[in-house]
Amino acid sequence: MNFTFSSHPAAPGAAIEPATFQVQQIWQQVDDESREVSHLIDRTYRYHSVRELHWHLADRFSRPIRSLALSRV
Repeated sequence: MNFTFSSHPAAPGAAIEPATFQVQQIWQQVDDESREVSHLIDRTYRYHSVRELHWHLADRFSRPIRSLALSRV
């Protein structure tokens, strides 16, 4: 499964260490089409790394971590 996501940093006034980001939108690549799947995750969650998002998606879609590819737009 291939995913592409866009993100934005957490609120600038927040005193969170280390810096976090929230997923703005996420798309699943299916053949030659991109399907938006943003509604399937909690977009208010503040991820600490792309790796954390990768693990979250593997859990959410019940797939082995190595079967997922993830890239940021």
